[in-house]
Amino acid sequence: MSTTALTNRAYRLRRRPVGEPAAGDLELVTEPVPELADGEILVRTLYLSLDPTNRLWMSDMRQYSPPVELGDVMRGIGIGEVVESRREGFEPGMLVSGYTQWQEYCVAGPEAGFYPLPDPLEAPLTAYLGVLGHTGLTAYVGIEMADVAAGETVVVSAASGAVGCIAGQIAKDRGAHVVGIAGGGEKCRHMAENRGFDTCIDRNAPDWRAQFDAATPNGVDVDFENVGGEVMDHVFMRLNLNARIILCGMISQYDAAGTDSDWQGQVNVGQILMQRATMRGFIVSDHADQFPAGLAYLSELYADGRLSHDETIVEGFDEALTAMRRLFTGEKTGKLLVHVADPT
Repeated sequence: MSTTALTNRAYRLRRRPVGEPAAGDLELVTEPVPELADGEILVRTLYLSLDPTNRLWMSDMRQYSPPVELGDVMRGIGIGEVVESRREGFEPGMLVSGYTQWQEYCVAGPEAGFYPLPDPLEAPLTAYLGVLGHTGLTAYVGIEMADVAAGETVVVSAASGAVGCIAGQIAKDRGAHVVGIAGGGEKCRHMAENRGFDTCIDRNAPDWRAQFDAATPNGVDVDFENVGGEVMDHVFMRLNLNARIILCGMISQYDAAGTDSDWQGQVNVGQILMQRATMRGFIVSDHADQFPAGLAYLSELYADGRLSHDETIVEGFDEALTAMRRLFTGEKTGKLLVHVADPT
């Protein structure tokens, strides 16, 4: 199949957002699909993963990876179908996951990190961007880093989010007492009734701090932190001696990038000293050596019915930018995905 017959639609970064991303920050363009060179594959995007880090990549703040350059296609991870291949081990029709970027067709070399999905699939296709993909691995690596022991109290902020939901279930599988924090009473009930959390506190409730204190009578041994800001500050005040803080994300701060206020510091950070606690940040891509064991563990839990997940799927590639805002407004549960196309 010649790529000259194909056109690609892609989101290109035209300006860096100030606060919440706006329509003019990304431009949806139509352009030809380039011919493949040796070692490359052509992938048709089926599902696009929307992650909080997308917002970071749009800014030029100091971060863990280079920001997306102005004019470049927006960075993103997705699942796709191989349309054409000039790379050994990849055949047309194969389902793969990797950096599709925000576009309908991706011409990619080895640097894009594409890997084949199981054939036949052992779970619904979307699970390989969530519970059995980079999202589940993020939760696994973080809980492993915390060295959670049975009987400990583990707190997970953004508990109804893609990573938080999985992290809480893994901690529960390790025998921990798991307390979630989420935005909205219905989400909290869902986490407690259907996702194994011992309790979940609604951070929108006027008395959420008092509720959290009551839910952690023995203090906090592990904080799996996804939110930062005032949520993290209050958790600091409940830390036990030698507690561990695993810093996975600080989503409450990301839209501050590019504004006059920028990121806000933590007020109660001195509690790390007082309680002789440790705080460690991590980026899942730094821990590829743990991926095989992590995927085996997650797959076993999933197959046994001990690990479940939620998804919010937005229909249509045109809705990607609008859908990304749901990461920060809370208008979603679990993994947020954009459905771009169906496999042939």
